[in-house]
Amino acid sequence: MNMKIAFVGKGGSGKTTLSSLFIRHLAASRVPVIAVDADINQHLGAALGLDEAEASALPAMGAQLPLIKDYLRGSNPRIPSAESMIKTTPPGEGSRLLRVGEDNPVYDACVRTVELDAGAVRLMATGPFTESDLGVACYHSKVGAVELCLNHLVDGREEYVVVDMTAGSDSFASGMFTRFDMTFLVAEPTRKGVAVYRQYKEYARDFGVPLKVVGNKVQGPEDLAFLRDETGDDLLVAVGHSDWVRAMEKGRPARFAQLEEANRHALETLHHTADAAYGRRDWERYTRQMVHFHLKNAESWGNAKTGVDLAAQVDPAFVLSEGAATPQPA
Repeated sequence: MNMKIAFVGKGGSGKTTLSSLFIRHLAASRVPVIAVDADINQHLGAALGLDEAEASALPAMGAQLPLIKDYLRGSNPRIPSAESMIKTTPPGEGSRLLRVGEDNPVYDACVRTVELDAGAVRLMATGPFTESDLGVACYHSKVGAVELCLNHLVDGREEYVVVDMTAGSDSFASGMFTRFDMTFLVAEPTRKGVAVYRQYKEYARDFGVPLKVVGNKVQGPEDLAFLRDETGDDLLVAVGHSDWVRAMEKGRPARFAQLEEANRHALETLHHTADAAYGRRDWERYTRQMVHFHLKNAESWGNAKTGVDLAAQVDPAFVLSEGAATPQPA
């Protein structure tokens, strides 16, 4: 299966821990994986076992935005310069597309291989956010690098892209939340936890985004009943305390095969649920939504920022798909 999966949730919900467990599970299943840390708090590398020095040495996608834009625009005649591309710019005839298993200049600059005890994954990260980044253009440009890559990504069979991201207004405004075949929302059994779910559900419903809830820090039947009452059939699995995770957080993880049986079963359920979403993939809708959010962003801020009519970047005949051709670098 070729799947784009998002893990979202409020800060402290444990979504990075759960996304890292899912990534380890996929690697152990010998599934090719690109993991992307698009969260404000850059902790995915550490959750995958990198020490502080290794995690801080990860290349920042945000710093490579000019390279990413220039590569992806390829020979697309509707995009005369990389400077005119914004984070929502969709691909068209002549654009270069990204594939999970290939080598290309974007991956050379932004991807690092992380060796796990049960396999290896490729990791990309937006880069750390400073206080001055938040709420201004720098923050958006860093996440924008991820969005551009997702918009130009055609994952092949039996490949996964797993993105750890913030459940925030920016992903709704740009349409990033529509880029996934399945979104796993990690929720604690608290009012705040389910409030994030309700907000996400409202946006997801309008755009046909598949959404399932992963209950985390569930300590007993009352917690489980609370989540069932609040999220209904969207509740997929519930995860409680894990000695394996606690050891990992101390920097002393056991082999992944020793993860508790209940948690292994939960990860298998996530995997099966994601795979089942493959049959519902609709490339035309996917492309249509990309164009919708691009036009919306162009009108609200993009045209003014770039000084050009960004609606002209839309190729009405182009549909992103697994069979879409990619021009090769000269």
